[in-house]
Amino acid sequence: MKFLDLCKVYIRSGAGGGGCVSFRREKYIEYGGPDGGDGGTGGSVWAEVVEGLNTLIDFRYQQHFFAKNGIPGMGRQRTGADGDDIILRVPVGTEILDEDQETVIADLTEVGQRVELARGGNGGFGNLHFKSATNQAPRRANPGQDGVERTLWLRLKLIADVGLLGLPNAGKSTFLAATSNARPKIADYPFTTLHPNLGVVGVDNTEFVVADIPGLIEGASEGRGLGDLFLGHVERCAVLLHLMDGTSETVAQDYQTIITELEAYGGKLAEKPRITVLNKIDALDEEEREATRKALEDAVGGPVMMMSGVAREGVTEVLRALRGQIDDDRLRHKPAEEEVPWHP
Repeated sequence: MKFLDLCKVYIRSGAGGGGCVSFRREKYIEYGGPDGGDGGTGGSVWAEVVEGLNTLIDFRYQQHFFAKNGIPGMGRQRTGADGDDIILRVPVGTEILDEDQETVIADLTEVGQRVELARGGNGGFGNLHFKSATNQAPRRANPGQDGVERTLWLRLKLIADVGLLGLPNAGKSTFLAATSNARPKIADYPFTTLHPNLGVVGVDNTEFVVADIPGLIEGASEGRGLGDLFLGHVERCAVLLHLMDGTSETVAQDYQTIITELEAYGGKLAEKPRITVLNKIDALDEEEREATRKALEDAVGGPVMMMSGVAREGVTEVLRALRGQIDDDRLRHKPAEEEVPWHP
């Protein structure tokens, strides 16, 4: 299992330690008085975003996370030690959902973000806490507060600037391999990618992240094939790149299939900026290119770009069009290289 983007976890914060009932007992001290300490606070459960993770596979093997309880108080005014916290380390783009899988508790989109999922219980007061002028020998102490137990869902939505859409064998993986250092599986027979791939693409001294999503088929919203299981990964994208197979005899119908699945998925996915590209034009002659392009433009109702990921034809123009749709604050600009004079 290379990729995991949805998992269920069970968490419990630590209970607080109980207070202590104790009295000072020393030789030659007639009225020692109460000296029972307070209990320690239980450990909390946190979620923190860390670098270097792009899947939730770690939670495939451990689903239960229980923080330590606080230590009870002791005599001689000694407070119990606090329980240790537990930190769930998650990748960037993780959503934390309640047990109903609908209520969003937190959306973690930046490295270093932390959120408290379950707070540890407070420690109970010892009898020292209840001493007063009218009650100089209290014989009561409070128990520690119970911890919080929850069942949560973690859902990963990849942080990418561009999302690739298209039917299986539309050339999405080829495009990603041609424009980045990502190496998705590519073969000369029809198949679909089984898990998303990320690649960093550069053009005109800027870089942005492209996500290759497993191909959609007709009826994906009803659960056919892989369904729309991975469409959540393009919800955060600034622009969608819709690749069409130029060698298909039903280009207009293929386009409408993807649009129908996007609309059935719901949300604002179908309203995102979208660039439609006719791929695999290296397999077409000039007459076939224009005929296919015109048929696709009639279905799209707008301009269509042409490209060949294998022959690298039109790839730069497509990248520049994508760059224009991405906000400047999401682009990573490469520092200009300074010319250093040559020295022997």
